[in-house]
Amino acid sequence: MRLLYNIILLILAVPGLLYFLLKMLITGKYRDSFLQKLGLRQARVLDNIGPGPRLWMHAVSVGEVNAASPIVAELKKIRPDFRVIFSTSTETGQELARKTVAGVDAFIYFPLDILPVVARMLDLARPDIFAFVETELWPNFLSGSRRRRIKVVMVNGRISLRSFKKYRRTSFFWRRILQSVDRAAMITDLDADRIVQMGMPPKAVEALGNSKYDALGAATSPALHREAMRLFHAGPEEKFFVAGSTHPGEEKIIVSVYKKLLKHDPEFGLILVPRDVGRAAEIIELLRQSGLPGPVTFSQIKSGARSKVQKVVVVDVIGELFKVYSLATIAYCGGSLVPRGGHNLLEAAAWGKVVFYGPFMDDFHREAALLEEAGAGIRITGEDELLEGILKLLQDQAELNRRGENGKSVVLANMGAAKRHAHVILSQLN
Repeated sequence: MRLLYNIILLILAVPGLLYFLLKMLITGKYRDSFLQKLGLRQARVLDNIGPGPRLWMHAVSVGEVNAASPIVAELKKIRPDFRVIFSTSTETGQELARKTVAGVDAFIYFPLDILPVVARMLDLARPDIFAFVETELWPNFLSGSRRRRIKVVMVNGRISLRSFKKYRRTSFFWRRILQSVDRAAMITDLDADRIVQMGMPPKAVEALGNSKYDALGAATSPALHREAMRLFHAGPEEKFFVAGSTHPGEEKIIVSVYKKLLKHDPEFGLILVPRDVGRAAEIIELLRQSGLPGPVTFSQIKSGARSKVQKVVVVDVIGELFKVYSLATIAYCGGSLVPRGGHNLLEAAAWGKVVFYGPFMDDFHREAALLEEAGAGIRITGEDELLEGILKLLQDQAELNRRGENGKSVVLANMGAAKRHAHVILSQLN
């Protein structure tokens, strides 16, 4: 099966490399990461790592970096002598990691899963343990790690329903790949059950909670909120409806709800943060066609092109959503009114905000259940329920605040998973 995988990989490599090269030439994208993903320009960085046990921690992009950061912090508290190599797959993830992950000895890009590239990177990095966040199963990398007797650990493991269906259809392949994984520290019992069904031995699997609770609980601060107010030129009395991680089909609903909300309170603002910031121009056009005056992008505000409070803003920059949620009077978490599995509603809850979301929360079902129990998460089925729920809460500010604080308490009460995941990593050190 691995031979077949590598044949397919080889066939796809030529058009894939041409695509990357064209993107680099036309847009400038991937210029920082492309050569490094081929195992080049990394030797000097890795040669400068001092003595001590080595951990290679991998987080694909922004979400995984946020989960990995508190685990690395806990690990360094317990074993300051650990040398940490931290990799990402995306440039946005790399940028965030360099800003937020402390105690790292080398930041690198994760290599493409091509045999000679993988071999070069593993020989350069020489980790004792490789830990990856959520579910990143690269066959050549994992088999190469096993051959070199590198311990492999999955931490903060999550397997969404959509991913599980795909994995289950090809479980004959993944069962063998999972033989290269020594331990799987999953978020929930459901995640643990799914990876066991994929072929992971039950004795090597445990559910330890979500390290993102730790990251969010530690990240909220008055200073960050003040920074958000400064960036958006917002005063303490400003009211905003913040819709985060939205997908196509959701913005139209949000805009319709917002226009009706304005009839009840003309001073309300709207901040839209699409999951794909590349869609910002498309959303700006939707807002203009809907008759809303003067929609602007966050980039325009940040550059100084707009110097006063803007009623309608589209955030076209990655990595700002958590900060933006601090401005919310009411929050909506996207990917949930369309079948995308939902997104991380804890980001808003950590700020003490009540969060609305649709019925499609498969990827965050446990978090949704906890917030619903606290009254801080409200599941709706469509536009009418969303508007009705918002208006009802706005009538009682004390109740809105109470529910929001209950949600924040849920986040704080569930902290501690990062330390448990760190101990799993340490348990693999010989």
